[in-house]
Amino acid sequence: MPAPTISPSAHITPNTPLLPAIKSWQFYLEDQGRSMHTVKAFMADLDLLAHFLPLDQAIGSISTDDLNHFLNWLQNKRGVPCSPKSLARRITSLKAFFRWLNQAGVILLDPAEKVIQQSVISPLPIVLTTEEVEKLISAAEIHRQKRKPDARPYTLLTLLLATGIKKGECLGISLNHIDLDNPDEPVLFIRYASAQNRYKERKILLPVEWLPAYHEYLAQYNPVDQLFPWSQRRLEYLLEDLGEEAGLDKHVSFDMCRWTCALQDINNGMEMDKIRQKLGISKIQWREIGMKLRKLSGTE
Repeated sequence: MPAPTISPSAHITPNTPLLPAIKSWQFYLEDQGRSMHTVKAFMADLDLLAHFLPLDQAIGSISTDDLNHFLNWLQNKRGVPCSPKSLARRITSLKAFFRWLNQAGVILLDPAEKVIQQSVISPLPIVLTTEEVEKLISAAEIHRQKRKPDARPYTLLTLLLATGIKKGECLGISLNHIDLDNPDEPVLFIRYASAQNRYKERKILLPVEWLPAYHEYLAQYNPVDQLFPWSQRRLEYLLEDLGEEAGLDKHVSFDMCRWTCALQDINNGMEMDKIRQKLGISKIQWREIGMKLRKLSGTE
């Protein structure tokens, strides 16, 4: 019989110093399958707190005042710029850490609960105009018509503009995620390996006019499993090159194509909640993103 799994929080008490407790939280996050980048950001934020407080201060003695003094130090006394976005993320890290300690029964009261969350709205994203989209598609079409045809730029670009998928989702597409059983309604399935991202899984209708380029691409490159079996950077370069060939000043990217797709959908009359579902965004994330889309479309 396998040994029972013991939560990392079982090894810490209210008298445990902060640094060992932070390390225990790191193990917990890794066990939960959180991304390496998320864990690294959380650890960096909590490491700042550990160096601000006395080295031997127990986690059970940390108060809301201690956390507010720490945040004031970050903003005004540390001597290193702390942008509103960085401050908001660090508050989120504090809240997540102490909520975990509280919910695990290590501490009775959560000192971060009453710390005021700072909400930061980032600037509006840069999108492509209708004319710029046409120029990009024309530049990609030239590759299809060359003496040695190359449908890859066109297939990638038009897929992004039609679906609004993220970079990671694009890299994760397998050939069996594209369903052509009904040629009048081809479908792209977005799948996630991690259970915690299952809510982002969805199916997106593909434009029928995308299929000829897709079949050309398959015949030219013969991908075996992954639709685009190249590195993230290689595909980024491909989009950047198309932007230069189209004579655009903008730095064409996956994110720009995603926002452009969403803006096209709202301008074409798609319901806002259907756009949210198509993009795979939670209702909480949609508050800011939906507001930005309305501003970009002139409907707010």
